[in-house]
Amino acid sequence: MNSIKRYIPDFLEYCELEKGLSNTSVENYANFLARFSGWLTREHLSDLTPKDLTPGHIWRYRVFLSRYISPFTKKVLHTHSQGYYLIALRALLSYFVEKNIPSLPPEKVKLPRQRTRDRVIKFLTLPQLRQLLYAPDTQTKKGVRDRAILETFFSTGLRVAELVSLNVTQFDPSLLRNKKDFELTIVGKGSKARTVYFSQRCLDSLKKYLEIRAYEQEPALFIRLPRSPAQTNNGSSRLTSRSIERIIKYYALKAGLPLFVTPHTLRHTYATDLLQQGVDLRSIQEFLGHSSILTTQIYTHVTNKHLREIHKKFHSGNKL
Repeated sequence: MNSIKRYIPDFLEYCELEKGLSNTSVENYANFLARFSGWLTREHLSDLTPKDLTPGHIWRYRVFLSRYISPFTKKVLHTHSQGYYLIALRALLSYFVEKNIPSLPPEKVKLPRQRTRDRVIKFLTLPQLRQLLYAPDTQTKKGVRDRAILETFFSTGLRVAELVSLNVTQFDPSLLRNKKDFELTIVGKGSKARTVYFSQRCLDSLKKYLEIRAYEQEPALFIRLPRSPAQTNNGSSRLTSRSIERIIKYYALKAGLPLFVTPHTLRHTYATDLLQQGVDLRSIQEFLGHSSILTTQIYTHVTNKHLREIHKKFHSGNKL
């Protein structure tokens, strides 16, 4: 029987060809399992076979992850990050089960328990959101573009990479002209398709942006705008994820909001707003494109607090 390390390339091919995972997902698995492979080498276990893997090995690997210092942050791995490495290992053990290779069952790999404070999500209140949406100066082209970006995030709950990948051909002005609503099918994380919906507010902002948008041959929807008419366009003008993040932080600072505001904060705000309006978690899962309802359940503490305040205010038991 081959060693665990020798099976990893076969597992990655299986993920690509049989499971149909995206290139990004396969690369992530490769990176996470490279850490496990390196740990095996460090522990002089390079020849360890699947059938010889024990719960004791898993425990030692978990201890290693909990104490590992990231070379980038110079801090120990966050429990969420530790979970990603262990999920990748679980997937490898599931592959062994699928291929009838004797091994430790995947369920023997326990994920780290998340602390309550780790689960707290950051989102904007409606007054804060209003401040952010109105921060761009829409008397300028850049301001019109940035207002459209902010409105699109809040209307659709898109991830930043999904927003960056939007193309102008998906927003033909003739299709938008007399519409009060608009929907679009996108392919998001994990190559999963879903429908996103654009509110009237968002459509109004997009229409204004499309009217002033330059570079007719540029396929990207959201593009860099030149500082002067003389500035030439070299290569693609599509805004990058990093550019979008900088734009959000700039307007958060301008609006006097907390520095934690990111594109994902707007995604959290979108989901939280829907939940507080009474939308069920299953629907939120579809809106956000989550593969599992467990991911969507991070928002339940928000609605629990909201319901607690309603109970406290209105329950007749307080008047007895």
